[in-house]
Amino acid sequence: MILYTFPVRTAFIDRDLEMIQPVAEIKPLEFTQSPIKLPFYFILQFFQLLWFLPHTSQYLCFFGGYHSVLPVWFGKVFGKKCTIQAGGTDCINMPEIGYGNFRKKWLRNATVYSFKNCSLILPVAEALVKQDYFYDSRISSKQGLLNLIPDLTTPIEVIPNGFDTDFWKDLGKARKSFSFISVATGTSNPSRAIVKGYDLIEKLASIHPNWTFTLVGDSEYFSLNPNVQVLEKMHPKELLELYNSHQFYLQLSTSEGFPNALGEAMACGCIPIGSAVGAIPEIIGDAGVVLIKKDLTLLESQILKLSAQDLTLISGKAIQRIAKHFNFEKRKKALLKALDLVS
Repeated sequence: MILYTFPVRTAFIDRDLEMIQPVAEIKPLEFTQSPIKLPFYFILQFFQLLWFLPHTSQYLCFFGGYHSVLPVWFGKVFGKKCTIQAGGTDCINMPEIGYGNFRKKWLRNATVYSFKNCSLILPVAEALVKQDYFYDSRISSKQGLLNLIPDLTTPIEVIPNGFDTDFWKDLGKARKSFSFISVATGTSNPSRAIVKGYDLIEKLASIHPNWTFTLVGDSEYFSLNPNVQVLEKMHPKELLELYNSHQFYLQLSTSEGFPNALGEAMACGCIPIGSAVGAIPEIIGDAGVVLIKKDLTLLESQILKLSAQDLTLISGKAIQRIAKHFNFEKRKKALLKALDLVS
């Protein structure tokens, strides 16, 4: 049995379970993101790991952090493989915007211990291994695991996310001109909103009152712009319809690993406009716009230049790019192989 630990359950976790369950028994164990509940969860997790120990073949963690310390320790002590999927915040140090595990002493210690002592690291993007960051001039250019943990020797294998293009697809519906959508959770937290690029989206919305913007994922987020619609977290079928009614998808994150919503939206035919961080440039390729630096004037000019092109052609490129490079089966095959679940 594989024990799968993570700080919060997401669509990404559910997709992993969907990939692994047909070939191996896997038990999800959710941890906590609450600092107050942390001591209780450490105790709870210890006894959970102890209880399942006789039946456990290996450990799998999504993100490195507090929740991965005990699985890594159990793996070392009892000679069981422990794999950590690095997702983003666990490979970043951005105190300037209040983001990244490495800006907090104890969380940094837990993250470093986990990555140095686990059996294998599976980042979702090459940029999480090592990157020279230049998007936001306030932030240190040295990001990624090998920059933040110079003596790291744990084996690393990059496995990008994959998408079910039988579900995420273009439904052939009419899309409103200059309609933009972005999806992120937790954005009512001002720091999180900046991480996800909402500050830049709001500035864009304020200078283009005739353009429409839909921000999905946190109903508590508040916008002063009347052309910005805020929606709660949506079920996949609702998101599918939303993607198909919008022309552009915005992923203007200040920091990012591999944004799932970007891939979903592109598979549905949204034309992507993203920042040059994490895997975003790699996902977009030549099927949209990549903003090299955080600059409103540059963003506006690139959108206007893009809108003068054949948008149907670019939309088709976005669909094809996800189907070819980031499909569900490709990730599934690589993940199962990395976990020694296939020969």
